[in-house]
Amino acid sequence: MKYRLIAALAGVMSVAALAGAQVESDNQADWYVAPGIGLLMYEGDQEVENGIQFNVRVGRDVTEWWSLEGMVLVAPRLDENFRTEFATGTEISRLDEANDFAGVDSTSAIGLALEGIFHFTRWDRLDPFLAIGGGVTFYADDMAEGATEPAFRLGGGVIYHFNDEWAARADGRLLLAGKDTEANGQIDGSVVWTWGARIDPVMRATGGPLDSDGDGLSDVRESELGTDPYDPDTDKDQLSDGDEVLTVLTDPLNPDTDYDGLKDGAEVHQHKTDPRDRDTDDGGVADGHEVIEDGTDPLNGADDLVLIELNLQFDYDKADIKPEYFDDLNVIAKVMQRNPDSSARIEGHADKLKRSGERYNRRLSKQRAQSVLSYLEQVAGINGDRMESVGYGFSRPKAENDPEYGNPANRRVEVYLRGVDKEAEGISGDVLQSDEVEPEADMK
Repeated sequence: MKYRLIAALAGVMSVAALAGAQVESDNQADWYVAPGIGLLMYEGDQEVENGIQFNVRVGRDVTEWWSLEGMVLVAPRLDENFRTEFATGTEISRLDEANDFAGVDSTSAIGLALEGIFHFTRWDRLDPFLAIGGGVTFYADDMAEGATEPAFRLGGGVIYHFNDEWAARADGRLLLAGKDTEANGQIDGSVVWTWGARIDPVMRATGGPLDSDGDGLSDVRESELGTDPYDPDTDKDQLSDGDEVLTVLTDPLNPDTDYDGLKDGAEVHQHKTDPRDRDTDDGGVADGHEVIEDGTDPLNGADDLVLIELNLQFDYDKADIKPEYFDDLNVIAKVMQRNPDSSARIEGHADKLKRSGERYNRRLSKQRAQSVLSYLEQVAGINGDRMESVGYGFSRPKAENDPEYGNPANRRVEVYLRGVDKEAEGISGDVLQSDEVEPEADMK
């Protein structure tokens, strides 16, 4: 046992030495150490009772989401667990029994583990994570399967960052241990110290107003705008607050100023579209829909699909189409009948009210889009293979929602027609209205 402990501690020291070397070479604050204390917990039919354990974790942030860490654990005393002899009622020590009744009433253990840690919000104040890995525990005395017990480790925890250097951490693991896959457990709390994260204050004097995040806006101006003076990109749209206010003239609190489905930064840097114009090429379809769904060029209006927007009013919690909207749907049918190679994508959308449920609205908007598809197929005679329906709920608004009352403009069904001869239909690029095409009287 003594030699195993020495070897384990030597391993930790080696990792620490490598960590120090890494920090010195590239000044990256991505190594951390976390000493902790907690409990080892055992199933009731094992040889020992629950016991206190001390551990040290050493880890490194490999990517923005993943860390890799090793752990050494020491349980200085694990007391024997008893079973009752059925025939005599006598209590027998399971631990002593595993050691041929040599008078063993307690043992100790050293554990080694290697785990991958997946962070959900690394370096936010609250940093929840999942953990998966493996390990092995060495006992000073024999257990039922010997003194060495491998284990599969699965669990998670949470880190609370006080600052970049110091944090508190809580962990819980399920340990599937030994050949019989005993379901043991480990819980502990620890203090986390990150090497190289401390930054000494640098005092400087400037001739202008304070700009803490260096985005080109003073802290006072950001306070007036409602942006974060310590975050250069408050709405996380890949444009700095200063660029949005002073150059691009977009909303620094809204990542998609024109509600076209593309973030402002992507429009400026990647697609070269206008982040203040929902339809840059005036082709009738929003830039985001062209990029995400259609595969068309948001800078070329000629290749836009034909968009027919239906403001259908449904009864509460219903998806039945009212007769007064049949003429609007017949318009779509006539266009598709005159263009036999055309296809339709029917999208349902909802607005977001104060108590709107995401899953409920997505399901209801899908049902309403499907109602339009069913009408075109069953009543108007359009082959169902030429159409598809999808519901987006309130995830793709075309205008800002009021926090209390939503926005009626976002309650809509959109039909995108591909393969339509625009010139023959007399469509110039704007959204097709229901009165542009007169439905025939013999519509089914």
